[in-house]
Amino acid sequence: MSNIDQSELEKFDAIAQNWWDPDGEFKPLHAINPLRMNFIKTHTEDLRAKSVLDVGCGGGILSESLAREGANVTAIDMAEGVLKIAKSHALEQQLAIDYQLSTAEDFAARHAASFDIVTCMEMLEHVPDPASVVQACAELVKPGGLVFLSTLNRNLKSFLMAIVGAEYALQLVPAGTHEYEKFIKPSELDRCLRANQLKSMDITGIRYHPLQQSYSLDPRDIDVNYLLCARKDVE
Repeated sequence: MSNIDQSELEKFDAIAQNWWDPDGEFKPLHAINPLRMNFIKTHTEDLRAKSVLDVGCGGGILSESLAREGANVTAIDMAEGVLKIAKSHALEQQLAIDYQLSTAEDFAARHAASFDIVTCMEMLEHVPDPASVVQACAELVKPGGLVFLSTLNRNLKSFLMAIVGAEYALQLVPAGTHEYEKFIKPSELDRCLRANQLKSMDITGIRYHPLQQSYSLDPRDIDVNYLLCARKDVE
């Protein structure tokens, strides 16, 4: 329970009702979700019948996409209001997703080495101790399994684009969504991965094109948002 920022939970619970509005506060998540899924599918031969845990699932945008690919999806979050929205939407879509109120750390204590794939997208920059979450993800995935992470790089460009641009100039997300000090450099994340027997396999950036109002993956540009795939060592 210590690795929780209550203000972050309250912030997302306050706008939870708008989670599935493709033109609302979570429009960027809807827009980048196909890119996230393509990245995941590139590194997994087949998601059918794979056991997948979505850490920090929010309203379930990624969780539902994984379930539609045939994965057996468990999803956890600590924002109760958001989880209610996720459960309700999955029920409407007739998708069997096991949503649970839990931190990654508590879940790892009960379900070590239980999942073929663990995803943790746009979540590390919202907790006090992201390294603790990475450690939990490493504990939760089976040896040889994959962990997919996404977060924000920490540099002047990311500050200008993710905060000044996205939150204030373009208003892509609500002001105050991110705190620059919580952004994570890829080198920092890589050290954390290696400390937890995870080997980085691939990394790519997510670029925003303001004129087209669209997003694309670009492995040459990880300056702002980036996605990473890591494999758990086989003991």
